[in-house]
Amino acid sequence: MQVVTGSGAELGKPIIENCDFLMFTGSTAVGRTVAAQAGEQLIDCSMELGGKNALLVLDDADVGKAVDGAVRACFSNTGQLCISMERMYVPTTLWDDFTARFAAAKVMKLSPALDYSADMGSLVSQKQLDTMTRHVDDAVAKGATVLAGGKPRPDLGLFFYEPTVLTDVTEDMTVYGDETFGPLVSVYRVDSEDEAVDRANDSPYGLNFSVWTSDRKRGHRVAERLQAGTVNVNDAYAAAWASVDAPMGGMKASGLGRRHGEHGILEYMEAQTIAIERLIPVGAPSGMDPGRYARLATAGLRLLRRFPGVK
Repeated sequence: MQVVTGSGAELGKPIIENCDFLMFTGSTAVGRTVAAQAGEQLIDCSMELGGKNALLVLDDADVGKAVDGAVRACFSNTGQLCISMERMYVPTTLWDDFTARFAAAKVMKLSPALDYSADMGSLVSQKQLDTMTRHVDDAVAKGATVLAGGKPRPDLGLFFYEPTVLTDVTEDMTVYGDETFGPLVSVYRVDSEDEAVDRANDSPYGLNFSVWTSDRKRGHRVAERLQAGTVNVNDAYAAAWASVDAPMGGMKASGLGRRHGEHGILEYMEAQTIAIERLIPVGAPSGMDPGRYARLATAGLRLLRRFPGVK
């Protein structure tokens, strides 16, 4: 195994020009560029790209469990997971209870400590902090309501930002459709299961979705309707991610190909057929009438069909 570190702009093209298969993880925008360069080299590629992952709370869900799961779904690793949730759809019947409990994310302990005393840590860079700030400020300026968070925390470190929950998010806001990749989630009220499914699918992305319900069979039925490469029922992402025998990847603009499982291994392999002629040659022997040879070959094939175990 060889490891080469450096910027994508510097290393991407030379690596693509000197490999026979490419696995890429990153943004959809960069993925399109990488796919075009791989196409120029006529090499295959697999990609896990951007997402705007959705969590659906059904009207029969255990609110306490759904809230706990949603906090992990949105704020683990400061929301910097490809499979983190950035959209949540909550039924009107559970809206007040769920949002009141979920807004308690504002009491999460933020800290730069490298132990288990903190609930959430820092963003990875100034770039991610700038994206987070831009998305929140744009949404608030256009009328979004902040249920929790909404501010950077330079008192804790250079790239800290509070876990942030927004409602009243509309289509004209950047956060509505663009991936933030930070501790920011928008919560939407829905009146039915069908509305939740339709709104979750109304996105160019389809990486990882989550469904919360007290009825596993119902959760399975809803999951089948969602346009995402992985869907977790009563879990955010760990169930699918840990199922290493199962393929994992994105639909639509969230990627190409799969990793994990048989699909993920076979992507790295090139199929080759080696055929060795035995017994009956493809062409007629020298001096034999082609018509007679065709009849003999046909009779031989019929005989082989009677003994399917013969190879």
